[in-house]
This record gives sequence, structure tokens and C-alpha cells, in this order.
Amino acid sequence: MKPRGVRRVEGILQRIVETKSDEIRALRRRARELPGEAEDAPPARPTLPTLRQSPTMGVIAEIKRRSPGAGEIDSALDPVLLSGAYEDAGAAAVSVLTDGPWFGGSLDDLRALRRARSIPLLRKDFVIDPLQVWEARGAGADLALLIVRILDRFLLADLRAMIHDLGMTALVEVHDEWEVERALGAGAELVGVNNRDLSVFRADLAVTERLARYLPGEVALVSESGIGSAEDVERVAAVGADAVLVGEALVRSEDPGEAVAAMAAVRRKGDRR
Repeated sequence: MKPRGVRRVEGILQRIVETKSDEIRALRRRARELPGEAEDAPPARPTLPTLRQSPTMGVIAEIKRRSPGAGEIDSALDPVLLSGAYEDAGAAAVSVLTDGPWFGGSLDDLRALRRARSIPLLRKDFVIDPLQVWEARGAGADLALLIVRILDRFLLADLRAMIHDLGMTALVEVHDEWEVERALGAGAELVGVNNRDLSVFRADLAVTERLARYLPGEVALVSESGIGSAEDVERVAAVGADAVLVGEALVRSEDPGEAVAAMAAVRRKGDRR
């Protein structure tokens, strides 16, 4: 049975959502414990002030072992070591893929980074239930991803409000104009434009170029997916992006820290108003 508030989608994304539904059924056994774990976690670290005030582009650098689109990237990577290179190079935050079946991640990666690093951490997963939000905060997440495509407007608004109330920041992900409208209607302060169509896992930076105009200047814009170089960062900066989320290109890089530093040196172009 489809969980309440979760929209039916197409392709690989629907199969991923079905996997999440199975995981949540198992997670319900810990429903009473999760709020206490969230309350005991260290306070969430802020991210929005950095992204809004920095003269240069923010880089949200990702820990990513594999993906349905790219296949195996680096199954043996050390999250603590790699995140250290990201932090030392000036990344604004680290994105931690916690999905296991499709991306090879784990909440243990997030917990390890929370113990080892002072940089803000994004739990990047397919969040469709409040239990996952409690779980994220308990594991030390400072931000949590919400994907508009898979959530109806009521669940989207409820989850965004819950993330905010727990002191975290919601990165609300969109891919088209309709989803931008939904994100803004839910009160999103940080919107990620995913250049990749999650139904087919193809990326095109033109998606950010098209959608940036619909986001008011007070909403921080992150361009996600398909970013491979400082030149790509300059391209999305030109239309008003405040930050980029980069995964595969950094993990595959011979020097991830150098790659982050080059991207983080790109200057922002001001707001979109």
C-alpha cells in the first residue's frame, strides 16, 4: 500500500520510493525511541547564513559510493577521510547519501562524520515519513532533503515544518516550474534545483538556468547534479545560484580537495530579484 501523502512517480524513482516504504515499516518498531534520540543529539549547525552571506559559491560536497545512473563510483571510499578533504578545502556542507540499497550509503556514515567533523551535514535520502526526520536529527544531521516530486503538498509542508522545528534546514528539491511553486508554497528557504530528471537519471544544467528566475532572491538556490567543473559552477552562478551540490565529480577526482577549492572560488553574481 502506498504511504499517505506520497505521490506515485515513474521509473527508477518509483522503485526507490517502494524500497523506502519497506524501510519505514521496519523503522516503526523504533518509533518511541527516535524523538528521544533527536532531543539528545548535538544542536543542528546553521547553513543558510553562510550561503546567503558568502561572496563566493557554496559547495555542498557529497559522499557517494554509487548511484542508479552512474553505477559504482567508489565503493571503498572512507567517508571521514573524504569529508576532511572537503572541509579543509572550504566546502560549505557535506551531503551524506544514507540510502543503502541504491546508493551504498548508511546512517553510520552520517554518525561518523558528526563525531569527526564540524562542517554542517545534509542527510540526503528519500524522506517520505516523519520517522525519517527524527532519525536524521538523532544521527546528527543539520539539513535534510525533501524531494517535491514524491510528496503531496500537505506532507511536503508538514515535513518541512518539522525539519525547521527540530532546528535543521530543509533542502527542498525541484525539477520543474510546478515543483518550484509547490516548494515556495511549503515555505522553503533553501531550494535545490535538480538538473537530473530522477525518472531517467539524465542531467542538464539548463534546468537551473530555466528555473532560477522563478525563485525570489530571499530563497537560497542550490544547483544539484551535472556539476563537473568550476566552469559549470560559473554557468549556474551567472543565473543567481548561491551554491552547488556536487557528488560524482568530486569522488572520481584525483584530488577532491583541489576540485572543491576551485569550485568554491567562483564568485556569486548577486540575487535574482
